[in-house]
Amino acid sequence: MRQYIGHESQYFGVEEHRLVGGKGDGMRLLQVRNGKGLEFTVSADRAADISRLSFCGMNMGYFALCGYVAPAYYDDREDGFLKSFTAGFLATCGLTNAGSPCEDEGETLPLHGTIGNTPAEHIYWESDEKEIRIHAKVVDARLFSHKLVLNRTIRCSLEENVFSIEDGIRNEGDAAYPVEVLYHMNMGYPLLSEKSLVYIGSDSVEARDGRAREGIGEWNRMREPEAGFEEQCYYHRFSGEGKAGVFQPEEGLGLLISFDSENLNYFTEWKMMGVRDYVLGLEPGNCHPDGRRKMREDGTLKILSPGEETKYRFRVSMVKGADAWERLTK
Repeated sequence: MRQYIGHESQYFGVEEHRLVGGKGDGMRLLQVRNGKGLEFTVSADRAADISRLSFCGMNMGYFALCGYVAPAYYDDREDGFLKSFTAGFLATCGLTNAGSPCEDEGETLPLHGTIGNTPAEHIYWESDEKEIRIHAKVVDARLFSHKLVLNRTIRCSLEENVFSIEDGIRNEGDAAYPVEVLYHMNMGYPLLSEKSLVYIGSDSVEARDGRAREGIGEWNRMREPEAGFEEQCYYHRFSGEGKAGVFQPEEGLGLLISFDSENLNYFTEWKMMGVRDYVLGLEPGNCHPDGRRKMREDGTLKILSPGEETKYRFRVSMVKGADAWERLTK
């Protein structure tokens, strides 16, 4: 293939851009294309998360009205996180806390932690004949407190429409410290609509609260946008490989997320069918989103010893055609 092109960007590659104007002014974005219909944007200044994802020209993720918001505008007080929650396809939550704000052992922890509003210290990419690899280092640390380092590798195949993320989280401090991580992946229109097919291959499903119990019989059915809709969250349990995805039958396109359910042993479905707030979260993690204190009380909190590293990985496969969808979700 290379003998036909001058610059690789004719077909695939990574290009770096900077935003101009608004609250996203100056943010670094890496635009990734694999030449087979898969395109996504890595937000270097937001933990190297994936802000946009499309396949064969169709948008896959949800993008909040606040748009791109630089870390300088982050507000960790009460629900201030929501003012800069771009969502995007992937928003990493953690590493000190995931979910509800709380106080744990004297430490005040904000909604979903701070890693998602932290710029990468260092980011670069490389490629060969088979894949593009993006490497990023993000530091979640505080003087006299925790010292956690996230090393992320994003792999984008040049042979098939698949990408994966592998995170290594290391405790570089001198004391044991909890680690929570939740991969908040957000499906949006036109992938997501009342006609979408939602698949979560779990063994069991549990409503988070009374509001979720009202709709547990239709946890996998989407509806039209509804004014005043209150979110519903469901906790799923898997055995073996975890799989979850969405397929848009009108377009014949979709995606499937796969992960190790023993390693990422919690999975949250966030169903939000509001007007302009129309999104389905498919969220593997090492915790549920009820806050770190609750995990400690339950005896399920993950602790990293000094010098210890833990790794998490998931894969996202693009799906084209109803036959492929049925085959992958059997």
